[in-house]
Amino acid sequence: MKQPIVECIPNFSEGRRVEVVDEIENAIRSVRGVYILDRHIDPDHNRSVITFAGSPVEVADAAFEAIKTAAGKIDLDQQKGEHPRIGATDVIPFVPISGVTMDECVELARTLAQRVGEELGIPTYLYEQAATRPERKNLENIRRGEYEGLKETIESDPTKKPDFGPQKLGPAGATVIGARAPLVAFNVYLSTDDVAIAQNIGRAVRHSSGGLRFVKALGMLVEGRAQVSMNLTDFTRTPVARVVELIRREANRYGVSIVNSELVGLIPQAALVDAAQWYLQLDQFSPDQVLENRIFAAMDSEERDESVFLHNISSGSATPGGGSAAAFAGAMGAALVAMVARLTVGKKKYADVEERMQEITSRADILRDALHKAVTLDAQAFDSVMAAFRMPKKSAQEKTARAEEIERATHVAAEVPLQVCRDAVEVLAIAAEVAEKGNQNALSDAGSAGAMANACLQAAGLNVKINAGSVSDREAAQSWLDELAHLETQATQAGKVLSAALG
Repeated sequence: MKQPIVECIPNFSEGRRVEVVDEIENAIRSVRGVYILDRHIDPDHNRSVITFAGSPVEVADAAFEAIKTAAGKIDLDQQKGEHPRIGATDVIPFVPISGVTMDECVELARTLAQRVGEELGIPTYLYEQAATRPERKNLENIRRGEYEGLKETIESDPTKKPDFGPQKLGPAGATVIGARAPLVAFNVYLSTDDVAIAQNIGRAVRHSSGGLRFVKALGMLVEGRAQVSMNLTDFTRTPVARVVELIRREANRYGVSIVNSELVGLIPQAALVDAAQWYLQLDQFSPDQVLENRIFAAMDSEERDESVFLHNISSGSATPGGGSAAAFAGAMGAALVAMVARLTVGKKKYADVEERMQEITSRADILRDALHKAVTLDAQAFDSVMAAFRMPKKSAQEKTARAEEIERATHVAAEVPLQVCRDAVEVLAIAAEVAEKGNQNALSDAGSAGAMANACLQAAGLNVKINAGSVSDREAAQSWLDELAHLETQATQAGKVLSAALG
């Protein structure tokens, strides 16, 4: 089962005040389990794009925090830039990457749009695959007239009514949220300062005015140079090389040439390989001929061998350590529970518990994935503590900052194993249930699942206790210890049920 991963690429109407973009980025980073992949700031467009990824729920939470922060820092009545916009957070697309369907991203977009409308009072519009009206599938249709035009019409024009939130615009504007396939944000600079030429070329290449099918384009002036700014919405069907060559041909008509191009954000490797294959005329090319692809494939194959994990634990490095090992033990326990439940489903003898076994299977799979993820999270949390201890401590200000970061990092380092303990107790409880009700031919496997869960709880619990003794916030520390004691009591009760089932 692939770990569900969603990419989010929010566009913010701020590219000149770096400190504001920093605050938005910090809001995203505040959500655990979200990984920032890229940040692009464009002062001329007065726009920034931050790319991050993670599990669906975490990514949606991070997007909400970003919208909330941007709304408090960006005033559209004051903001000016080359790029069209209707909101402080202008557009937020969700892109399915792994283990997630487009339909799930659509639901994610709709849930976030509703939350933003209700909790932040910001009008939200759904676009692309999440659009509720055909005309809103295209972002340009929603953004036509920009913030200034929308401000005049949103209250009176029924076609401007948002999907969620008030039918009224504040200084944060409106936000467009949706789900789409990966796109390539790509700009081409011309050897002229005549913006009319860029605009003519933009019209020639974009689909809406008769150009290439999966191209959206505008002509604008950036740093004294004409630029064709584009979104390539499906590079597999309209390749990058084809777009560049059409721009080159159109530019020749006006006696200008392409000077250079740039990417905004990230690009799928396949898009670059496709362009290289086209320009080099490699008709018999295979992606396996790329050296890095072959190396990564071999490494990926090796990573599937759990001996690598054992080697890393024994390597002499502080991470991964006991916390990661605890989480891995719990993940194995959850996997064993799922196995026993699956061996029970479909057996006539166990027909009366089949529905419950199916529920346990689903829950065990979720717990397995969460605990497997915690293997990495625990190591990252400990590394953050060590990084905090390495911070400078010469001045009083540095000492204060260092102490605060140590405290913050230690809180996280305690919360990760505490969540592992919660999951371990649940694994133990469902292990006892499958031992009691499930396929008796797999009774020893159910018992092994319980043993793994117990080991996970004990090992992760040690980490909670150690970290609780290291923080200044004694109230928080005591709450961790109290919860751990409660979890240990629950585990004892589940253990008795398991022992009785095992005989």
